[in-house]
Amino acid sequence: MNTLQWWSQADVVTQTTAAFLLLMSVASWVVLLFKLRLLWRARRDVARCTAAFWQAPDLEVARQRLQAWDREGVVLPLVVAAHGVAHASNTPTLAHAVNRSQHITRVLRDALHQVLGQLQSGQVLLATVGSTAPFVGLLGTVWGVFHALTALSGGASISMEQISGPVGEALVMTAAGLAVAIPAVLGYNILGRTIARIEADLEGFAFDLRELLGSSASAPAGDRPSTDAGPPP
Repeated sequence: MNTLQWWSQADVVTQTTAAFLLLMSVASWVVLLFKLRLLWRARRDVARCTAAFWQAPDLEVARQRLQAWDREGVVLPLVVAAHGVAHASNTPTLAHAVNRSQHITRVLRDALHQVLGQLQSGQVLLATVGSTAPFVGLLGTVWGVFHALTALSGGASISMEQISGPVGEALVMTAAGLAVAIPAVLGYNILGRTIARIEADLEGFAFDLRELLGSSASAPAGDRPSTDAGPPP
């Protein structure tokens, strides 16, 4: 029996289960391929952009350079946040009610969370597919076996030839569930490890930015390093 014959003879529950597995497989592969490309480019961007940042003479030049080099926007938000802190006005607001060190920490933390949210997008889908697809396939198997036994219950005698075909087709649903779940689980683990490495690099860079801005704020006027190509704010 080919796929079209099996689909035409299957009931609504079996067809719904198979369609749901197909949808889960397509969605997980789309996310997996997209994330592989994103993280591969992001790892290169982090290494290249952090090196370019520390070679720049000031924050403004570094921000301009990173706009062209940071293709996935993983380092630029941190630099933009640091640039905003360095050029912030002295208008009394709740953001400036805390001391400068706490303000720098909060701004960089928010920018880091924004970048990490972008890197971690799609991970929930892969985890969900990897954990639920085997059970969806098992549902199709149980329903297929139940349907086959119900169809044979009115017969006078039951032979292996009568039940081997329907039961074998039902077991294909289990194999389909595993075929959907295994790539999703492997992709989730591989992508999660890559995201953890990028996150560690970004956290280190955010810490260095915090130290840079803190030292610039606490240094005496004559010894303070330049953070802008123009006059100080």
